[in-house]
Amino acid sequence: MKAMILAAGKGERMRPLTLHTPKPLVRAAGVPLIEYHLRALALAGFQDVVINHAWLGQQIEDHLGDGAAFGLNIRYSPEGEPLETGGGVFQALPLLGEEPFLLVNGDIWTDYDFATLRQPHAGLAHLVMIDNPAHHPTGDFTLFNGQLHADASAARLTYSGISVIDPTLFAECKPGAFKLAGLLIAAMKQGQVSGEYFGGRWVDVGTYERLAQVEQMLAVSR
Repeated sequence: MKAMILAAGKGERMRPLTLHTPKPLVRAAGVPLIEYHLRALALAGFQDVVINHAWLGQQIEDHLGDGAAFGLNIRYSPEGEPLETGGGVFQALPLLGEEPFLLVNGDIWTDYDFATLRQPHAGLAHLVMIDNPAHHPTGDFTLFNGQLHADASAARLTYSGISVIDPTLFAECKPGAFKLAGLLIAAMKQGQVSGEYFGGRWVDVGTYERLAQVEQMLAVSR
């Protein structure tokens, strides 16, 4: 199974830090955020990783290289203009192949074990869900009996930014910028999206305060 890290965001809420440093290379406890993912993926048995990038993306390539330092084979999908989550994955599909792949947002930090996603999943997508963080109190989707639903009338959890995606999800798509969420909701209506709950450590590193939260967690774990 291959993996893809979404790393094309500008990180505007973390300026001025991200004016000269792409968000995936912002450091937590001295280590670039994206390196935590790469180390975890290698530990979980992944070998081939695709990374998309846009804002200051050459810095990411220069820093990570071909991935050999992490025991990985890294390939890149550069975007002239940001293609959002769906468009970015769609452009990278030729590098990902025809089998389901792991997809993870580059701007989260977590101790989730990626190895648990290497098992087969039915349907077009499998999403890892978490408790709603303070900055996203209404959540995204409802998890019931292992299936996800976009039902606003029921209690919802938040999508962690970690998933397994079948390329068939993009069968009707065309090149350009679009969000992944629309495809997922359409697939949910067909009963094609499963999910699981994760109660471990997870932070969406979108602000300086949340970056400090990650550093505090790392200090405790050491």
